[in-house]
Amino acid sequence: MAHWMNLGQMLKVNAEHFPATIALKDRTRNYTHVETNNRVNRLSHSLLSMGLKKGDKVAVLLENSIEIIEIYLATGKTGIIIVPMNFRLVGRDIDYIVNHSDAKALIVDNEFAPVIDGIKPNLINIEKERYIVVGRELEGYTEYESFIKDSPENEPDIRVLPKDTWILIYTSGTTGKPKGVIRSHESHISFYLINAADFGFTHKDICLNVMPLCHINSTFFTFTFLYIGATVYVHPARSFRAEEIMEIIEKERITFISLIPTHYNLILNAPPEARKHNVSSIKKLLCSSAPVRKSMKLAIMDFFPGVELYEGYGSTEAGIVTVLKPEDQLKKLGSIGYESLGTDLIKIINNDGKEVGAGEIGELYSRGPMLFDEYYKMPEKTAGSFRGEWFSAGDMAKKDEEGFYQIVDRKDNMIITGGEHVYPSEVEEVIGSHPSVFDVAVVSLPDEKWGEMVVAVVIPKTDIDEKSLIDCCRNNLASFKRPKQFIFINPDEMPRTPTGKILHRKLREIYSQ
Repeated sequence: MAHWMNLGQMLKVNAEHFPATIALKDRTRNYTHVETNNRVNRLSHSLLSMGLKKGDKVAVLLENSIEIIEIYLATGKTGIIIVPMNFRLVGRDIDYIVNHSDAKALIVDNEFAPVIDGIKPNLINIEKERYIVVGRELEGYTEYESFIKDSPENEPDIRVLPKDTWILIYTSGTTGKPKGVIRSHESHISFYLINAADFGFTHKDICLNVMPLCHINSTFFTFTFLYIGATVYVHPARSFRAEEIMEIIEKERITFISLIPTHYNLILNAPPEARKHNVSSIKKLLCSSAPVRKSMKLAIMDFFPGVELYEGYGSTEAGIVTVLKPEDQLKKLGSIGYESLGTDLIKIINNDGKEVGAGEIGELYSRGPMLFDEYYKMPEKTAGSFRGEWFSAGDMAKKDEEGFYQIVDRKDNMIITGGEHVYPSEVEEVIGSHPSVFDVAVVSLPDEKWGEMVVAVVIPKTDIDEKSLIDCCRNNLASFKRPKQFIFINPDEMPRTPTGKILHRKLREIYSQ
């Protein structure tokens, strides 16, 4: 029976087809597809030699690096399940994830080893020989390069099927404890093939990875390039400086980047000297993980002349749900696109047990703002792993007559003031268009008269007075939608998720006190 090859298995093929092509590169190292395959095979045998077997989990606490990509590839070859953890987490969060996932080994960056040292006594499922450190040698850990050095370079003899689990990834846990999401090899393979076709990627492309590799976005897009035999340049996620990014684009002839609105904002507001770099190699850009304002889209397309701009909407659980393509950007500003081909690979069952297509679900939502995926459950064949469980993304959206969706807002963020509904995203769009505003979040705070009042938390780009913002809102918003208060803060005071989304809930907690 024929099967699609997973990412680890495809690496062997690409080593034969594109032996001289660089697969992985960072500021100081580069490895061809042949060299990468050899290293990954050595890592695979090293993991198996520790007593790990198909179905066991290995937890990973690493910044963006060549090593974390090698681990994703090695788990693809061995059937071991990778548990990528956010490097920004504190000890108790890591403790919870490692134990909850039943991880049998842990690979950590030497920078984060002190966090692990503080919780080692709690990690009862990990034997002392199964702690690996990337970087300099540390007591109590086996150093990564030493770990793989003497292992064989032949392919591991493990049967890994498309339906097998590859990744156990934990959501950001903005409400309660992190939730584990099981993702199979086939769910990712399908997106690699769809992305390559949808975006027109080839083996000649060079992707710059900036998004955290502990998040689902990078596993969908960065790994597409490795799957088709192209090149990935890995950059630390915590070190985003606009000038440095543009320098890398020019030097490495980068053709694609996936970024969030915060990143694009930093690029667009970089000092003049940063704009000296030639960024003409960029052919395609993706903006995702958080809503992007219309004015920013126009500015991005102006900054990167001739670029094909895509916007994607999705989630860890459901994958890529909608895509707005370049040809629709100007005529559908504010839209997140229409259903991705990948959505059709997800079977969705309604309350009556009837299988419903993505298009039919869209029809149900077309009558007005509705909650994505509410009242629907995903069975065993879904791309995600909420098997028989209810799943709601919590985003409200509306669909136009041509089938394009527009996110109205998060359900939890909606403000009810004096009985009127106010969607923060609409107010943010208006305030964010002011030339002196770098970023803005609109939240509700308690109000004795109206129940809730609209409040704008603003990061100014330059000196700005409240009156100019009041005038801006008066000219563009109904009276009940206008903020009753403006709060000005510094960029580092804005609470965000690791992927850059603003935590409106956290702002409400801070300022309601």
